[in-house]
Amino acid sequence: MITGGSTRRVEAPDRIYYGWYIVAVGFIANVTSSFALASTLSIFLKPLTADLGVSRGVFSLLRSGEGLISASMAPVVGTLVDRHGSRWLVTGGALVAAVGYLILSQVEVFWHFVLVRWTLVTVGDALLGYMVINVMICRWFIQKRGRAIAFSSMGIGFAKIVMPFLVASLLVSLGWRHTWALFGALTVLLVAPALIYIRRSPEDMGLHPDGVHPEVVAQREAARPFARAAAEDRIWSRRAGLRTRAFWLIVAVFGVSSVGVTGLNLHVFPYVTDLGYSPHGAAGIMGIIALTQLGSPLIWGLIAERVDVRRATLAKFLIQAAGLTLAITSDSLALVYAGFFFYGVGLGGNMVLPDLMWARFFGRLSMGSIRGLGFLLIHGFAALGPPFFGFLFDWLGSYTVSFALFAVTLVMSGFLSLFIIAPSQPDTA
Repeated sequence: MITGGSTRRVEAPDRIYYGWYIVAVGFIANVTSSFALASTLSIFLKPLTADLGVSRGVFSLLRSGEGLISASMAPVVGTLVDRHGSRWLVTGGALVAAVGYLILSQVEVFWHFVLVRWTLVTVGDALLGYMVINVMICRWFIQKRGRAIAFSSMGIGFAKIVMPFLVASLLVSLGWRHTWALFGALTVLLVAPALIYIRRSPEDMGLHPDGVHPEVVAQREAARPFARAAAEDRIWSRRAGLRTRAFWLIVAVFGVSSVGVTGLNLHVFPYVTDLGYSPHGAAGIMGIIALTQLGSPLIWGLIAERVDVRRATLAKFLIQAAGLTLAITSDSLALVYAGFFFYGVGLGGNMVLPDLMWARFFGRLSMGSIRGLGFLLIHGFAALGPPFFGFLFDWLGSYTVSFALFAVTLVMSGFLSLFIIAPSQPDTA
């Protein structure tokens, strides 16, 4: 439809832009992927370590291995997304992970549990997880990318709200074995829509990103000096990306902070129960973090559509650090809840801002390859978090030092993000 006088606006037909179906599938896939998250595994930590006879430090090595496996797969998975799309990756990943959950319900010793998590659950989740989903969404959206990724990422926040109470109840009524088996069945059911709705790109369906004509995009980009439409369609080789300062600064900003994120995700449930609160009380705090992660990604997405994503990143890290500091320095349960509330608000930015930054500086057509390589390095850092928190607890008998160091790195990462500058034209030769 063409409207207006001097300004030509060519919109998509009067129907829902297909990209929003992609976002809906992404939401469901993110809910499904939450079965493998560290925050979910955290709820299993005490019964598993008791039944399988391992310490928290040794158990934490499980998450390190999972992080390294996911990281090593990321460059290959990213390239596959760029070349072939996400439909069969998401579907295949769900089936592999589902088989893994079913086998987990039968293991008798810890090394069997580790083997199944590393070979099936982790591999399946790498094909199903948010990196694949966000790369897919970035192909469908440019101007509305922030809100699109945010809506999809809200699936993680939704799952994190439900999961602590669901798992805590299932552990009491079914035990941890039957709970894993139930996760296997749910994984298959939830990801079935991927086969029906996922498409590789808007161009494959005769559409344009955001559902608008390219001329409209060009008009909007011209009015926003920090956004560059031309950069969206550049093709970056991995070699060219590695030669940019932006690539390494993005890795440093989100890599260093991810050490604390993964450590806290696994250990926050036992941390709260160690303070003397009940398992349901600890689940409540995890629910507070999850609730903020349900709503805050949309806020961060809308903010990043209007201001420089680097400034949004600084704000998110400072809010996260302030909340964590309040939580670990307070004796009052109300202040602990308040601290983790603000921590969760900042953490919600992690669901949106990293991918917006990768797309902002490296475009949508090469994002899988470049983001996959960055994912490899960032998750190399992230793998250090769980054992660092776990072994430091084994040594000191407390999580206070590890949580305090995490707060410091959040502030450092926030200010470091301001030094990221747009890379020059890639050399694809």
